[in-house]
Amino acid sequence: MGATYVDVTVRNPADLDRSWTGSFLVDTGTFDSMAPSSVLEAIGLEPVSSREYELADGSIVTYGIGVAVLEFEGVLIGNTVVFGEEGVESLLAVTALESGGFKVDPRREELKRLPTMRL
Repeated sequence: MGATYVDVTVRNPADLDRSWTGSFLVDTGTFDSMAPSSVLEAIGLEPVSSREYELADGSIVTYGIGVAVLEFEGVLIGNTVVFGEEGVESLLAVTALESGGFKVDPRREELKRLPTMRL
């Protein structure tokens, strides 16, 4: 089984026309979606807070976080975004998938829309 990627448009919630689109790795082990700080700042987003994250190697890092509208597979959702370092791979996190009503089909390496969402 390989990695699943999806095109995601990150939009500024204050001005939805200010956006950036990129290929995001779908990461069901990550809570918050991440993109390079430079692209988030280019569409007018700024960190509103910071949060500590544990990396795969066990180290703890602190990143700025903000709020964005993410659009993928025809769905728009509000989601926390992490302001990553330059060159970081963009990640689409499990909270975004759940908010959008998707699950991952690892065999086909694609997202599957859930028939309904739990309230």
